Amino acid sequence: MTELVLEKVSRWYGNVVAVNDVTMTVGPGVTGLLGPNGAGKSTLIAMMSGFLAPSSGEVRLGEVPVWRNVAAYRDLGLVPEREVSFSYLTGRQFVQASAELHKLRDVRAATRRTLELVDLVDAADRPISTYSKGMRQRAKLGSALVHEPQVLLLDEPFNGVDPRQRIHLMELLTRMGEEGRTVLFSSHILEEVEQIARHIEVVVSGRHAASGDFGAIRRLMTDRPSRYVVRTSDDRRMAAALMGRESVRGVTLGRVGTGEAITVEVTEMGQFTLELPRLAREAGITVRELVPSDESLESVFTYLVQS
Repeated sequence: MTELVLEKVSRWYGNVVAVNDVTMTVGPGVTGLLGPNGAGKSTLIAMMSGFLAPSSGEVRLGEVPVWRNVAAYRDLGLVPEREVSFSYLTGRQFVQASAELHKLRDVRAATRRTLELVDLVDAADRPISTYSKGMRQRAKLGSALVHEPQVLLLDEPFNGVDPRQRIHLMELLTRMGEEGRTVLFSSHILEEVEQIARHIEVVVSGRHAASGDFGAIRRLMTDRPSRYVVRTSDDRRMAAALMGRESVRGVTLGRVGTGEAITVEVTEMGQFTLELPRLAREAGITVRELVPSDESLESVFTYLVQS
């Protein structure tokens, strides 16, 4: 029971609609929930974790509703964005309290194992009030992981985490995804999502804007041309040959990165990939490099927000 299903889920506060008719399925592996600040990501995670009731629609863990279902918490772990309220506790006490709430058979062993997992053993007996932001984040993660949930939800988990801790956390989430657990984390920082989550769910202004592999999502955006960088043995002649082709919207010749290259805006990718080698062969030109220049998650996100 590791699949989260949201079916026509909405949440409003008075006249303010935070989430509007979202349907999505989050399965095993690492999924990035992407959107700008205020897009509704935190509200969605709160509903997924059973801490907030949908105003309409339903959130299920497998076939079981999450809201008002205490048994579902055994399979869920939540790392909220908000700070730890019980900062007077030590890291060990904080993680152990979660183990006791879940009525684990060996609370001390579970606490010890989890502190090792989140790299907090050395600071385990210090009050959380003395922790750095990154250490507090790891304490929250430990509390969410102590009962070994099959589904882990994290709200902006990389905020305030230093580079070393960021790498450790990314490796941990990746490993959990590879083990078959369902891991979903929200972020408004594009490179965070791109590094560890090939599958993304994009939320913009409370609405579900896109779902899937970010490269595949980009290729479906046929109303906006793809952009490629082409380097050849004769860029000027190649650029002239490409101009006026039906599959090409625009051609620019100039410096790209460390050298000269052709930037081509393509409206029909399939047709372009057939035409380019044919034109090069007819002109006696060698194509040395052909790479997409806008396949990054940033390009996808910018397009979706602007739409």
